[in-house]
Amino acid sequence: MSGTEQTPEFKRSPSHFADRITADGSSGWPVEPGRYRLVVSRACPWANRSLIVRRLLGLEPAIPVAVTDPIQDERSWRFTLDPDGRDPVLGIRFLSEAYLARDPGYTGGVSVPAIVDVPSGRLVTNDYQRITLDLATEWRRLHRPGAPDLYPEALRAEIDAVNADVFRDVNNGVYVAGFARRQDTYERAYTRLFDRLDVLSDRLAHRRYLVGDTITEADVRLFVTLVRFDAVYHGHFKCNRSKLSEMPVLWAYARDLFQTPGFGDTIDFDHIKRHYYAVHDQINPTRIVPVGPDLSGWTTPHGREALGGRPFGDGTPPPPPPAGEAVPPPA
Repeated sequence: MSGTEQTPEFKRSPSHFADRITADGSSGWPVEPGRYRLVVSRACPWANRSLIVRRLLGLEPAIPVAVTDPIQDERSWRFTLDPDGRDPVLGIRFLSEAYLARDPGYTGGVSVPAIVDVPSGRLVTNDYQRITLDLATEWRRLHRPGAPDLYPEALRAEIDAVNADVFRDVNNGVYVAGFARRQDTYERAYTRLFDRLDVLSDRLAHRRYLVGDTITEADVRLFVTLVRFDAVYHGHFKCNRSKLSEMPVLWAYARDLFQTPGFGDTIDFDHIKRHYYAVHDQINPTRIVPVGPDLSGWTTPHGREALGGRPFGDGTPPPPPPAGEAVPPPA
């Protein structure tokens, strides 16, 4: 592992800094609008989940966001995109400062997404598996009018089962393959990844979304890996049996979501490519960032409307991103 890569995502504990878990399964951090700051990197798929869910549910006023530089250094995720290199609300230069405010003796990895308590400056949780579920359930009273139900109670068992398979073989699988130090470890991850993608392709061939007829948490979790596939995972992580653009069903599915408000408008391909190719110097020691792939295909017609489905159920699309949160168009 290089000095700039704190911890590969596939090794980090999702609940290392999670607050107490209550009897109903929620993380237990109080619902208080304006109290917290959501710290993300637009490069990170785990953080991208929280950005998408926050957009879909209209929680931007309730939980402001801080975006880190896509390039880390040995001191962790840094706020060099902000004036004077400090987050203007938290007043810190590095996300690690919020970790240390909670545990002065902490020496582990520093990951995003992170929920930071603004009054104290302390990390509340970095449980990326739980944050989006809490936003969809615990924060319901602060959802925008017309917000979709991303975790409907009647479908939770099925969503959880799909998510478990997708996490193990796809979301996490690309990292196991990419950071493998043994041929057999890489080949097992590679095989499981593409076997799972084939199963998902069959599942989505005749249905628009993974569970039910509306967008759910399951679609958010799969999308964040698919959208990075050709730009990063295919070459950089050696997941190269097929490009996403060579898998017709998944390519159309991913384009359908990308063109849905709340999904594509959170994607910053510049941040994604610069992070993976520049930070993972144990994989890419030259740190050369590729110019491609061609991104124009993401906006081409996908034809998935013919499968029916209602993206937002009985709700409505989210409005455009708030001022200051729009992702710059790719060069």
